[in-house]
Amino acid sequence: MFRHQGKSRTLKHNLQIATVLSFVAGMVNVTGYLSFKQLTTNVTGHFALFINDVAGFEFWKGTIYFLYIFSFLLGSFLSSYLIEAYRSNKQLNIFFLPTIIESLTLISIGLFSNFYEIESLDLVVCLLLFAMGLQNSFVTKISNAIVRTTHLTGLFTDLGIDISQLFFPKLHPNRKKLKANIKLRIYIISFFFAGGLVGGFFYSRLNLRLNTLIFGGLILLVSLFYDDLRYQLIKTKRRYYRKKRLNIAS
Repeated sequence: MFRHQGKSRTLKHNLQIATVLSFVAGMVNVTGYLSFKQLTTNVTGHFALFINDVAGFEFWKGTIYFLYIFSFLLGSFLSSYLIEAYRSNKQLNIFFLPTIIESLTLISIGLFSNFYEIESLDLVVCLLLFAMGLQNSFVTKISNAIVRTTHLTGLFTDLGIDISQLFFPKLHPNRKKLKANIKLRIYIISFFFAGGLVGGFFYSRLNLRLNTLIFGGLILLVSLFYDDLRYQLIKTKRRYYRKKRLNIAS
């Protein structure tokens, strides 16, 4: 699900990556809000608050919201930069590094909270937004902008549009593609919601607090290495059958 790109990607690949990443984003979103009362998967609200402070001539107060926005942007930039830099390396999964960085960021925050009292809450919010910027960028590139997993506003808009088009079959005859888009968007929304529920349960009921982020990071790592292991097994299997056919032919 991480390696296939462009035309080689199928609905199944997009559903797989949407399931994993939207679930993690849901966990990060609820953990960030319960810990810091800040949204940590998108910057729409932060941008509004930044404009509000600037309009009220409270420039210094608005600086923190600018840093939130910049952190998300930085994560998106770094993710895309790494993907482009390693695109020519056929031996490397170009989405490996952004995923690893996101995972380590989430896990580090959780582990750090067990040994030190976090005083700079804004710094942690910036790190979470950075991680979500990384994720949003690489999932956008891997799916050709079909899958978005860190915020739901656009998803609900697109879902509403797709559902409305079902009522006009003559204008939108490609029903298969339309239903596939609806299915994908429902999956993303559902697993974002499920990740939020699980994250809230871990955070509040199990009292794991920021350790909840560790589970999000581990889910990413397991998914990445499982996908890579599966890819290597498929390659080995293909080489075996290719060699077998050559031996039979000779």
